[in-house]
Amino acid sequence: MIPAAFAYHRASTVDEALALLSEHGEEAKVLAGGHSLLPLMKLRFAAPEIVVDIAPLDELRYVRLEGDELAIGALTRYHDLHHDPVLAEHAPLLAHVAGSVGDQQVRHRGTLGGSLAHADSAADLPAAVLAADGVLVARGPSGERRIPAAEFFVGPFTTPLEPDELLTEIRLPRQTGIGWGFEKFTRRAIDWAIVGVAVAGKAVALVNMAGTPIRAHATEEALAAGATAADAAALAAEGTSPPDEAHASAEYRRHLARVLTARALRQAGIA
Repeated sequence: MIPAAFAYHRASTVDEALALLSEHGEEAKVLAGGHSLLPLMKLRFAAPEIVVDIAPLDELRYVRLEGDELAIGALTRYHDLHHDPVLAEHAPLLAHVAGSVGDQQVRHRGTLGGSLAHADSAADLPAAVLAADGVLVARGPSGERRIPAAEFFVGPFTTPLEPDELLTEIRLPRQTGIGWGFEKFTRRAIDWAIVGVAVAGKAVALVNMAGTPIRAHATEEALAAGATAADAAALAAEGTSPPDEAHASAEYRRHLARVLTARALRQAGIA
């Protein structure tokens, strides 16, 4: 389908983008890599009157080590995350997951901030940031605010970002030397995960097991209490509400969550 008519503004600075969002409010949508917004517009699930293109904003494209935290610009592309040496050393889970998303075309255009702001529970990167206890930095007319990843995904495709706010940065605690693992099951390599599991230390996040990315709290609590990886993984589906549809039933997804969690925990070095 063809999108509904819209006006297009190409921002040259963050301040210009924020001014446009403040002026147009809910009538505006932000365009970063385009892999989330454009399909929605073609299907008429989204029909913004104004599209604010922030793709040129290189000031939001970086990876920096700042003390015990990694600061990552929201427009950093998946390809750059996957190949960044600082990220590979200090947040290897995110670097690895970024390299497993879609195909090369997607990885060269898709952005970390775009994936997080889209808040699709079937996406890999939100679960990786959730497992890493990330914090998302939003900027708006009132300044900056930090939103823990555990509070950012509030519903299907829903976040606490206001219409006049822009996600500008993601901050992760440095995870040098911490065990990690990532497993996902897909119909084809480029497809969304039927189920995915991201592990950072003893934190476990699940892909496509609820309306939002979620932590496997029962598994985490079992690990904290000294359970084996196998016993803890057997609890991975507790408290989840996976979709039940043609590609996979809810019960099959629960089974996959248990199996993939066991594998990801073994990757992380947890016996």
